[in-house]
Amino acid sequence: MMKTSTDGGLTWGPARAPSGGATGLGGQPVVQPSGTVVVPFESFAGSDEIRSFSSTNGGASWGATVAVSGITHHGVAGSLRESPLPSAAVDRAGTVYVTWADCRFRTGCTSNDIVLAKSTGPSTWAAPVRVPIDPVSSTVDHFVPGVAVDPGTSGATARIGLTYYYYPNASCSASTCKLDAGFVSSVNGGATWSAPAQIAGPMSLSWLPNTSEGIMFGDYIATAIVAGGNAYPVIPVSRAPAGSTFHMAMYAPAGGLAVTGGSRVASAAHSHPFPPQPAPRRTVTAH
Repeated sequence: MMKTSTDGGLTWGPARAPSGGATGLGGQPVVQPSGTVVVPFESFAGSDEIRSFSSTNGGASWGATVAVSGITHHGVAGSLRESPLPSAAVDRAGTVYVTWADCRFRTGCTSNDIVLAKSTGPSTWAAPVRVPIDPVSSTVDHFVPGVAVDPGTSGATARIGLTYYYYPNASCSASTCKLDAGFVSSVNGGATWSAPAQIAGPMSLSWLPNTSEGIMFGDYIATAIVAGGNAYPVIPVSRAPAGSTFHMAMYAPAGGLAVTGGSRVASAAHSHPFPPQPAPRRTVTAH
């Protein structure tokens, strides 16, 4: 359901659904220069997919959903609460970029990469490519991305920043898993990428609150890029607790992170058609 506000959020209009209805989670509205609003989300209708819907009249009505891509996801170790929620951004020309955690490029679906799909038209999408953070033979499990695009760039010169979380070793347990945050960037629309930089961690899972829905580290993150400047991830970081008091807060790097790009080539090759492992379902309880 979507609501709109014309007074900065002081009041809101009625809730409106996409044409034909939809079920899912994690919708991320982005606005193209034309004013069209595009909302990628994780769909729960039938098999898990990334889908999107849009509005050309400021949210007065919404079109039917269209498929972005199927999801092949590896549920991460240690009972950590995460799922392949999308993170989306739009460039100056209106191309929408959507990222999520996906194991299609890994033999046996043993760990996730971050994948990137781009819009090719109002309701069409290119096949996702693998962001080359680590080799497909590595043990690293990547998840929970937050993507940003420099709003003054587009196409083959689009500047992209991508923040994500990862386990260095996917085969870990609640007592041995180490949670880190990383960052990569591209200056050519995602064709090639920089080497990864660790920006937080390692964090032990015992430093995080354990709930009925799993161990929670704050699995909604974001990245923003100042036009022509640096990227600013906003991410949760935890320190060792003092007794029963947790030390967990949201952080952004002082001065931001440089968007440099690099020579690591994104590719749609080596995709393995393995059945997905079920992503955890979320329930929201109002209090």
